[in-house]
Amino acid sequence: MKRSRKNKKIDDTLLWVYVIIMVIGLVMVYSTSSMIAESRFGSHLFFLKHQLFWALLSALTIFIIIKLNLQRLSVYSAPLLLLTLAMLLLVFLMPARNGSHRWLMFGLFNIQPSELFKFIVIVYLSFSLSNPKRNMADLKQILFPYLPLIGIGLFLILLEPDLGTTIVIFVTVLGMFFLAGAKMKHLLMGFVPLVSVATFVVFGLGYKKSRIIDYLASVVNPLHGSYQVKQAALTLGSGGIFGVGLGEGRQKLFFLPYPHTDFIFAATGEELGLLGLMIILALFFIILWRGLKIASAQPDRFGYLLAGGMTLSLFVNIAINIGVVTALLPVTGLPLPFLSYGGSSLLISSGAVAVLLNLSKRMVRV
Repeated sequence: MKRSRKNKKIDDTLLWVYVIIMVIGLVMVYSTSSMIAESRFGSHLFFLKHQLFWALLSALTIFIIIKLNLQRLSVYSAPLLLLTLAMLLLVFLMPARNGSHRWLMFGLFNIQPSELFKFIVIVYLSFSLSNPKRNMADLKQILFPYLPLIGIGLFLILLEPDLGTTIVIFVTVLGMFFLAGAKMKHLLMGFVPLVSVATFVVFGLGYKKSRIIDYLASVVNPLHGSYQVKQAALTLGSGGIFGVGLGEGRQKLFFLPYPHTDFIFAATGEELGLLGLMIILALFFIILWRGLKIASAQPDRFGYLLAGGMTLSLFVNIAINIGVVTALLPVTGLPLPFLSYGGSSLLISSGAVAVLLNLSKRMVRV
């Protein structure tokens, strides 16, 4: 009979795929932002320089996280979660950008606490739900202490407003409860009230109502949707199979809103075509596949929940962004991991990969 043993090496496949998609992201950020950067800031390298800084910081973060004992450090996740809640409160003291209070601003650098909250809450749940004394069949043990802590965080993020990140965190939390053994009826008890409240807020109070109406119109025909959806559809369609060529896209020239952030998938489709998008989707698929593989081979409940949570969070984020760009979902303002311009998103997404690489060293081989 063969003995099980732990793998001491990191997952090389995951690491190389991450490096490749990061390089693609840097290239596309420059290609889609150079004209806007030149117009607004007088330098076509403005956005690329910032993204390159965050990419190097992400690489350093990965190197550090791979070396850590995550299970031992997870005991500090609860106070870190409280600290992140305080940061979510501080954003409302900052000047609004595009009508939102999402960033803590420190000179040239901005930090989005909601991204940090998304990361910390996964570590916290992995630590807490892996406690053998916690009975997931007991509804009270699901509600407390999780409902107050996570509920306040989600409420603050929704107030910023940041509906996209709120949805990603909520779905990730539900998924982690499911992985931990919570009953489906208990999860539905948390899901149904949220949908009811969201429906009331949108149609009763008018929050983002126009976006929902535009989305319903775009379901029939993307060209009947909002301006962003129309331009995204035109951008994707103009790329064809092979694209118009790297750097040759026209929709990024002040037609497609946010071509280097929320809608970079559409801008990439125009320049690299369907073939380029299929390669990017394949890279995303490999990251998700390796994440699930790492989760399934963990020697304990903590590693299983942590790897599963990080993988689920990335998957939901990617699915929502692409769903918005292809008019399958309402516009939420959510960046595409690894590709979109944005330091906080890149750092936290890289942190999720770093956790998976760390846990890959603990995989049990038979």
